[in-house]
Amino acid sequence: MPRRARLCVSASYAAQAIGYAVVVTSLPALKERQHVDDTVVSLIVLGVCVMAAVGSVVANAVAVRFGSRAALVLGLAVQAAALPLIAVPTPLTAFAVVFALYGVGLGCVDASQAMQAITVQRAYGRPIIGGFFATYTAAAIAGALLVSLVAASATAAGVAIATAAVPALVVAAVGSRLFAADRPVEAALPAAERANLPRAGILAFGLVILAVFVVDSAVSTWSAVYLQDDLAALPALAPLGYAVYQACILATRLATDRLLVVMSRRRLVTIATIVSVAGCLVVATLPFTAVAIAGFALAGVAVGVLVPVTFGAAGELSPEHSDQVIARVNIFNYAGAILGAVVVGLLADRSGLGPAFLVPAVVLAAALFVVPRFRSAAQGEPRREAASAHR
Repeated sequence: MPRRARLCVSASYAAQAIGYAVVVTSLPALKERQHVDDTVVSLIVLGVCVMAAVGSVVANAVAVRFGSRAALVLGLAVQAAALPLIAVPTPLTAFAVVFALYGVGLGCVDASQAMQAITVQRAYGRPIIGGFFATYTAAAIAGALLVSLVAASATAAGVAIATAAVPALVVAAVGSRLFAADRPVEAALPAAERANLPRAGILAFGLVILAVFVVDSAVSTWSAVYLQDDLAALPALAPLGYAVYQACILATRLATDRLLVVMSRRRLVTIATIVSVAGCLVVATLPFTAVAIAGFALAGVAVGVLVPVTFGAAGELSPEHSDQVIARVNIFNYAGAILGAVVVGLLADRSGLGPAFLVPAVVLAAALFVVPRFRSAAQGEPRREAASAHR
């Protein structure tokens, strides 16, 4: 049963990633189809982030009543309904409403599949959550490549987006039986029980997630622009910053579970954070194309490691209420995404994009103050003996 649940949850990460990657890489074609400018697109993306936070709240509400399996099926179903509607030409108001609906599904799946990942990892008794996020990264790369191959027009982009609904629908149908069956928390918790939620830990790990997504949003939004506009890189070289960044995220996520067997969370988080802070500093201070590309690659180390490790640690703060904890920590994701794109962009207007990358460096460095919150193996991490028993 745990193996089936693991495969099904992995499939949900893949379906989520394919849908998101196809949508964001189709934005230029959608912009042309809807006859809107960059400001309107930015506002729609901002709305998606806000509604994704709402979706995380929805996931929490559903999970405490019916379990995270129901929340994940709901989120995938919402996405499966929204994607074909995005693919169809509609008036701008309807277009924005459909994107808002997609945002709700996005946040609901983000939170509930992390809940499922923690449940499955608990059943295995060893670190496996990094593999789920590695699946997400690999599928996102595949989705982006799909669009680059077929989306030469708005029509082709629409077909790609509509097609991306199929994996979400299939996984929702299969997952209604095969996702991990966790025990729902009572819907109406007494006031004393609500007070027992680890609020300090939620805030601490939430700030780590915020810092990570400041880096992720800054690199994803501005790396190609910086290389091409500020450093005069050839158009063929400009996307390499983002490409090596994603490749590094994938590599570190594939390695994270194995690394947690041989070192503590604290050490792994510290090393990954320092490496990525150094990468952001390289981008901010050394205006050379090859060096900047290398800096973007290093920035991906913390994103690859800290997201799965932080959600794993957050899920152990209060095992009986792990779904609620995960939903709350997940909300910080969208705050970081907005800050990374907006603040770096605003500073770029004054100082240039290079120095603006000091912002993610500083925010991520501040996450080092939270390192003591990451418990060692002796305090509750999956132990090496448990890992060997399941090999």
